[in-house]
Amino acid sequence: MKVLLIDDHPMTNKGVATSLEETGRFSICAQVTTLNDAKRHIEKAGKLLPSLVILDIILGEENGLDFLPFLENHCRREKTTKPHVLVCSVLEEPFLIQSAIKNGASGYVSKAEGEAQLIAAIDAVLRGEVYLSERHSAKALQSLGLYEKLSKSEIKVFELLKKNKANKEIARELNVAIRTVENHVSNIYFKTQAKNRQELMRL
Repeated sequence: MKVLLIDDHPMTNKGVATSLEETGRFSICAQVTTLNDAKRHIEKAGKLLPSLVILDIILGEENGLDFLPFLENHCRREKTTKPHVLVCSVLEEPFLIQSAIKNGASGYVSKAEGEAQLIAAIDAVLRGEVYLSERHSAKALQSLGLYEKLSKSEIKVFELLKKNKANKEIARELNVAIRTVENHVSNIYFKTQAKNRQELMRL
């Protein structure tokens, strides 16, 4: 089974590659360290995609989660099956886990976990399950229901609100009108029943 590794630490890539290849079940089709290299690999592969992608979030100055919509669009365009994506990161904030799952990742495992946990996560996502380790599942799954209530645009605004961004900053970052952001914020308050930003920050 072919696996694509996306991580900006070559030693991490090497360690994961060794662990997977030693099982005799996986072969590493590529190890890339940047988002652009990952996208180029997928574009070059066309329909012949790996079965699994192991994706880090921090790729230098890039956000690895930006790979998820790119992969979705590529597979739709090529009319091919999308690889399972397992996010493997040192970051463990619930909103990042929720964002990864909401945008198409099949699972989320911490780099603090051991080799056995990584293999268990891979096996779970290959079975079609959504995998979250025990250390993440309680808080993240509790909030995933909240994300189901929000539109994709509202989720983007919500995540920036949780970073304590002002409406004007959010409008500038998302390249939308301030009025659009205000409408999204109103909808978020209504759907979450939060009374103020302090309550939103705690969700």
